[in-house]
Amino acid sequence: MNAENILKELNFKAIRSSGAGGQHVNKTSSKIELTFDLENSNSLSEDEKTLLKAKLSSKLTNENVLILFCEETRSQHRNKDLAIKRFLGLIEANLIRPKRRKKTKPSKGAIKKRLETKQRTSFKKALRRRPKIE
Repeated sequence: MNAENILKELNFKAIRSSGAGGQHVNKTSSKIELTFDLENSNSLSEDEKTLLKAKLSSKLTNENVLILFCEETRSQHRNKDLAIKRFLGLIEANLIRPKRRKKTKPSKGAIKKRLETKQRTSFKKALRRRPKIE
């Protein structure tokens, strides 16, 4: 993954932010909408695209476009920077392939210890029982 090439493929759109803020909110477009077309990206390999489609399926549209919004600050530029950081973090985190689990058997010592503990517990509980009178 090459971050500089991916950044060139991002599309930004400034929208009016909602919520509190008074007159400033009503006249400035500080909310940023970041879109990234995963399907038509040239900077990601086919394997990376497949992995991202699988992991980000809930965040992608039907056309495999990732959309992120940022309206945390009153500055459009700061919101853009935050959206880019969030996007890059999301991509990097989801490109990590988990390590395969190696199947292992418990060691002979562990098996022996488990059986001895079971036997000890069984004996302890047997002593709690009422004696049989014949």
